[in-house]
Amino acid sequence: MGNCASSLIQGIYYYSDKTEKDSNGLMHWKIDDYEPGDIEVVAAFDIDQRKVGKSVNDAIFEKPNCTTIFNDNLPETDVKVSMGKVLDGVAPHMKNYEDDYTFMVSEDKPCDVVQVLKDSGAEILLNYLPVGSEKAARFYAQCCLDAGIAFINCMPVFIVSDDEWEKKFQDKGIPCIGDDIKAQIGATITHRTLANLFKERGVTLDRTYQLNTGGNTDFLNMLNHDRLSSKRESKTEAVQAVVPQRLEDHNIHIGPSDYVPWQNDNKLCFLRMEGKTFGDVPMNIELRLSVEDSPNSAGCVIDAVRCCKLGLKRGVGGQLTSISSYLMKHPPVQYTDDIAAEKVEAFLNGDLER
Repeated sequence: MGNCASSLIQGIYYYSDKTEKDSNGLMHWKIDDYEPGDIEVVAAFDIDQRKVGKSVNDAIFEKPNCTTIFNDNLPETDVKVSMGKVLDGVAPHMKNYEDDYTFMVSEDKPCDVVQVLKDSGAEILLNYLPVGSEKAARFYAQCCLDAGIAFINCMPVFIVSDDEWEKKFQDKGIPCIGDDIKAQIGATITHRTLANLFKERGVTLDRTYQLNTGGNTDFLNMLNHDRLSSKRESKTEAVQAVVPQRLEDHNIHIGPSDYVPWQNDNKLCFLRMEGKTFGDVPMNIELRLSVEDSPNSAGCVIDAVRCCKLGLKRGVGGQLTSISSYLMKHPPVQYTDDIAAEKVEAFLNGDLER
């Protein structure tokens, strides 16, 4: 129930009284029969004492959440935040920071996640756990299998893109989408687009870096570099996938860089690309991108949820490869973004199974 969940839930209500004509910020107004306001939150899990036990629509505005509040006119809801399992979800260094910026672990007893999911009537679980939560992510993925509900993995633990886990979801006839959500216009999609532009215009990409700073709990959590291996791999492979010849490791550096508390949920990306044009003449691009991180993510998740529902409706089990390639950094199959977009449209139109 962090910043990303806050933005998504605010957005569900924000668009519920709008029409397609005033639906700025969406890639798809309607997916099958589903508009943004048709999504209903029926269960939620967190481990922070300021959120556990509170209604979902109140909990999303509690600290350490710091994302932009663009819709505070939320209705009352009886859905309460249940105490989840901590496992490796809280990095040890987080306890060294002020309460407003870090997690305060509740002393409540963890709930029976599978039973809560079954009792709530949930159809899809969104995984928004902190980077590095390897055990916790797999725990919640298994809970989805046990409860018989779909799974969308928005963080960089490789589950949907892992053959063993994919088979489990396929055998159960449950769809899954992952891994590691892109933003609508974020560092990864911008980097991929420019890398693809180099390729299409015949420019050799020799070396590149992407450095990011932010002030939310995600960036604070990632100060522990032991938790970053999957995140770096996810972001790096997303770019490597669109260059014609794989760059040597020492010529590409992509990854979270530092935590700046006063930035809050604002993310700054500093991007540099060096290459050679006609006649091997050198050129370079430097770009500075500033985005509010969590609404940027929610703009993609709101489509992932509805595509996952469509997969459920059609009885598809296992990876939804089209929407995963379009919205995720580390999907089961990497396509360039234009091809991924075409495959998503084919899936929505029923011309592609998954």
